[in-house]
Formats: sequence, structure tokens, C-alpha cells
Amino acid sequence: MGATASREAGWQGQPAVQLDGVTKRFGESIALHEAWLKIEPAEFMTLLGPSGCGKTTLLNLVAGFLEADNGEIFIEGTLVTETPAHQREIGIVFQSYALFPHMSVAKNIAYGLKTRGIDRKEIARRVEEALSLVKLDGFGDRKPRQLSGGQQQRVALARALVIKPKVLLLDEPFSALDKNLRGSMQVELKQIQRELGVTTIFVTHDQGEALSMSDRIAVMSEGRIRQVAAPGDVYRRPADRFVASFVGDVNVLAGCLVARHDEVAIVSIGDMRLGVPAAPLERLAIADVADVFIRPEHLAVTSADTPGALRGTVTAQIFQGDHTDLYVNVVGVARGPLLLRTAGIAALSSCPVGAEVGLIVGSDDIVAFAPETR
Repeated sequence: MGATASREAGWQGQPAVQLDGVTKRFGESIALHEAWLKIEPAEFMTLLGPSGCGKTTLLNLVAGFLEADNGEIFIEGTLVTETPAHQREIGIVFQSYALFPHMSVAKNIAYGLKTRGIDRKEIARRVEEALSLVKLDGFGDRKPRQLSGGQQQRVALARALVIKPKVLLLDEPFSALDKNLRGSMQVELKQIQRELGVTTIFVTHDQGEALSMSDRIAVMSEGRIRQVAAPGDVYRRPADRFVASFVGDVNVLAGCLVARHDEVAIVSIGDMRLGVPAAPLERLAIADVADVFIRPEHLAVTSADTPGALRGTVTAQIFQGDHTDLYVNVVGVARGPLLLRTAGIAALSSCPVGAEVGLIVGSDDIVAFAPETR
């Protein structure tokens, strides 16, 4: 069910999907601001952001369900900006699955093939192949109402894949599933995507899904693409304040820019000195205030009198099974207690509520940005 060799040869070297300055307006509101994006063949690209950020609008523009006001869209090197949705060879899984309740599972999967005039025997063969792919052998005669939520999602995925799409679009397909089922379906979907080598665009607001499943992530906010990078780079080297705040937990501490050395800037927090990427602070002068972003797992507890450490008081402990979250109040460096994440349960006894502790930074993955303008 993967892309054929002839198709691959026909557009070798071209992005599978390309958006060149695509803008979408709804009345006076701009839902998508001049989006530029290239998605490589067989890539799993995730559009990540909060509700209303433009990610579903971008997905619908690629699908052809919306018309762009400006810019151009290409699929496998072919301009499709004005091509109707049914001619774009797109497979899509909706958040609601959108299965036909009166049709059997097999007929639901076969629907797209029938509308394309595929031979009946070929339809039967490909439906059986699709059922096997999503581990629903023997379920072809059942109706959607006889299936669990996870099984319905598999049917929707099979229906999208059976047409051998150029691009697979997934619009928050796991949102209706419980946590455990969601996790197992994420693993299965990624395995299927790799097996087929199908270019995939996945929409989610769930950071965990994006970090665990994606080849690259396009982080979006207010209709703009803020950063496109591999999951590790988005987490470790966020491009701006929004990305740093939205992807993963983070502490924001008030610091001061004290020096620059080529691509590294030195910021101080109390007596602590930290090296951070210099580029985000290029507009600041020495001695200006800078906001320093530190992940909970990058803080470590030490003695309260350790030179250079931030001194604080433990205000809360939260046991999370494989780790313990500590909240430490450090006067003058943050608006609230700092979140510290430690492995195991040792911190429950070594750092009781009310204890005076020191905090040090145990990672180079620290970033800083200019303070927000108000």
C-alpha cells in the first residue's frame, strides 16, 4: 500500500508538500499568516499549538477544504492551490472519524475506492489488506456501532490509507480515546506510517504526542508558524518565548545579561552564572533584564549553603510514580515557586516541606529571552 516506485521517481527531490506564503482570512480575521512550510517525502510532520492557532486551518488548506487567499500549495511538486479536494489524492482521518453508521466496516473502507471506479475484485483485495494492516481481520461485516472507539479509529485510518494517498492528514485522531488506548494507538500509527512510508501531517495540541511521534514539529500560535524543527531541538532550543513556554514544563527566572562571547551570552541569576544562546538576546544591552527558561529536570537540589546556588524553601511535594515533583520558593527570581523534577522517591524524605535547600542547574540546555513588553 506504499507509494509506488514510479511515483517516487516522478518527483524525486521535490518536497511532498510545500506551502509558499499561504494566507487564509475569515472576514477581518487572519487565521493563517503567510505560512512557509516544506514537508519531505515519508516525513511525519506534526502541527502543534493551542486551540485557535491555525493548525486545523493549515490542514484544511492542504486537503482542499478551504481556499487560500494568498500563496501557493504544492503536492509532490504539482501546484494544487485551486485543485478540488477530491482530486488531490489525500487521505484524511477526522477527529470524529466520520464513519457511515449504516455501512459495514468493509463498505466504509471501500467507499473511496468505489467512488474512484476501482474494479470490484481489486476493492475486495485492498479492503482485506487494509483490515489486516490495522489489525481488524474478520471485522468487515460489523457496523461502526458494534466497535469500540479504538476500533472505529482503526477503520477510519484504514479508509484513509486504502486509497494509497499521496499525503495522510490526521486531525487530532486520538482526542476521543482514553489515556492508555491513546498511547497504544500512537505506537501503532507510527509503525504503520513507517511501514508504508506515507507522508503524514498530524494535528494535535498534545505536546507529548508531538514529541513522541514526529520527525519534525511545526509549532504554531496566533496563525503563525513559530518554529519548525525536530522534537529534540524544539524542546532543547526553542526559537522564542512562546515555544519555550508551550512545549513542556518550564520555569521562568528573572536574570541579568552580564556578558557576550560570540554565540554565547552569560546571564546571572543571583550568584549563579549561566551560558545561553546569544541570538535571542541580541537587542539587549549589558545589565539589561533577561528571562531565563529552565526545565524542571535541569534543576538539582544541593545544600542551602552551596556557593552560587539559589537558596529556597520547599513548599510542596507531588509523588508521580517514577519521579517526584518539588516546588521550591526562591524569593526574588520568579513569580511563583520553581518546579524541580527528581527521579524516584528519595526527595520525599530528603526534601520535606519547609526544608531549606539550594538549587543548581545541571544542564547546558538553558535559553533566555528578552522580557515581554506590556
